[in-house]
Amino acid sequence: MAKKTIQDVDVRNKKVLMRVDFNVPLDDQQSITDDTRIRMALPSIQSVLERGGALILMSHLGRPKGAPSDATKFSLRPTAERLGELLGQQVAFATDTIGPDAQAKVQQLTSGNVLVLENVRFDPREQKGDAAFAQVLADMADIYCNDAFGTCHREDASMYAVPKAMGSKPKVVGFLVAKEIEYLSDAIAQPQRPFVAILGGAKVSDKIKVIKNLLGICDKVLIGGAMAYTFSLAQGGKVGKSLVEPDKVELAKELLQAGGQKLVLPVDTHCGDAFDANCQKKVVAAGQIPDDYQGLDIGPETARAFTSIVLGAKTIVWNGPMGVFEMPPFDAGTRAVAEAIAKSDGMSIIGGGDSAAAIQQMGFAQQVSHVSTGGGASLSMLEGQKFASVEILDEA
Repeated sequence: MAKKTIQDVDVRNKKVLMRVDFNVPLDDQQSITDDTRIRMALPSIQSVLERGGALILMSHLGRPKGAPSDATKFSLRPTAERLGELLGQQVAFATDTIGPDAQAKVQQLTSGNVLVLENVRFDPREQKGDAAFAQVLADMADIYCNDAFGTCHREDASMYAVPKAMGSKPKVVGFLVAKEIEYLSDAIAQPQRPFVAILGGAKVSDKIKVIKNLLGICDKVLIGGAMAYTFSLAQGGKVGKSLVEPDKVELAKELLQAGGQKLVLPVDTHCGDAFDANCQKKVVAAGQIPDDYQGLDIGPETARAFTSIVLGAKTIVWNGPMGVFEMPPFDAGTRAVAEAIAKSDGMSIIGGGDSAAAIQQMGFAQQVSHVSTGGGASLSMLEGQKFASVEILDEA
């Protein structure tokens, strides 16, 4: 599914409307605490500027509900300022998305310059995929570029209705989206074997389709995190006060049946009598968690077993931590898996969200093949989904 990239189109003296993912974390003073997502967009942005194009950037930030305070809390102004610092040039900012300020600043925009529109989600029509809203955005530019992988699984107006409204004008992917699709789709379509998937996180329900899809294509699927306790319950085990989904036990039984030897569950659990780093702790056999304890990480024996499987793999996909990785000592299982992936000589893909946060926090991000920028989007790709927002773009 090769798509034309921003490099494939002539941008000289043209206006490029680029959907980026500037959904960055902000503190109470509206300062950006992690600018990774802005930095990830730089190659596509610089490609347009260096070749004489003008850029209109649109993004969402957070989940504004329309409260007056949201206008400050979720404004993209800090991202425009940070982008200006990274580019070493002034970046203009429109105080609305398609209103008079945006329209006036689009008119004034000249080659080599950048304009950031205010948060597209401040307009309720964005998430409804509204065609009229999309048409106003589409009319601003000569070229559309999607470089927002984290939102590719959504059909919001800026992702789908805008390229549709562009008609015969060029519609392309940015370098980030091109790279994400190449890694994730190639890994699934033509994996080097053994192909091992590691799935963690809280809920089986979030990962049902992923587990089903990966069981069909992987050699091993390792299960950690709180969702392991639902599988434990399905096997008749005791899970104490652990986070669990009793209504998904039947489903877990079906997955156990379907997975057979491919599905690898923890053999021991590191648990505590409270959700607290200073709680009473013990390591118990899987399915033997005392009534007043809760599972907070995979145990050391499981960590060793998972490490051994990972080190023998040629393709590795990881999505979801093994335990409460933000709270030592319950980060040990996630750290063991991250370290094994870093040491492995296989191709490794870290599927966004908490796994990306964990591998960065633990200092192994430089030793893996690819860290995805989109948790939900990478999960959707691992489920085998096609993205309408990408399908609509021009073929290479």
